[in-house]
Amino acid sequence: EGPAGKSSGPSLMTKAPAAFQSCVDSGTIDDMSENFPYTSCGTTWRGFTDQVMGGVSYGRFEREQDVDGRTANVLHGKVSLYNNGGFVQMATDLSLDPFVGSVDASDYDGIELDVLCQGKDDTGSFNVHLRNPACARQNSSYRATFQIESGKGWKTVRLPWKDFKGFGPGPESTPFDATELRRVGI
Repeated sequence: EGPAGKSSGPSLMTKAPAAFQSCVDSGTIDDMSENFPYTSCGTTWRGFTDQVMGGVSYGRFEREQDVDGRTANVLHGKVSLYNNGGFVQMATDLSLDPFVGSVDASDYDGIELDVLCQGKDDTGSFNVHLRNPACARQNSSYRATFQIESGKGWKTVRLPWKDFKGFGPGPESTPFDATELRRVGI
């Protein structure tokens, strides 16, 4: 974990922690209504790169007010496969209660994101990573991949739970279970 996140304004919460509603109750992880790096469900976005494992990719993310007409969390970076690397990610825990540490999202059938790609390539390929108790190691997660055309405007991407496949120790041998989700990463 490194300094990949950057605040573009005040980083104070707009309400007391007890006033936030769980993402499971609201159906939303982040509607951009809180000051960055906070989510609308009261958790905090953090940035990660492959530098945590010796890679050389770099990145940063910030909240920008006018990205093709919308407020958005923007992930900038350069991914390098050198030195066994290959990722730049923004992630947030899903539970407000550190003693519980997870949320039960089994009433939902997947995750939905509004995304915009402004990369140099014609198409960008992105992963959404979900972590639950089976993900005991740093490199373990359940992943779903999607592609989006660059320069084509905002798109809504829907990823059903069945699209998430296990990678790394634990998830490779354990079926995905949405009853104890801990973290989402993009």
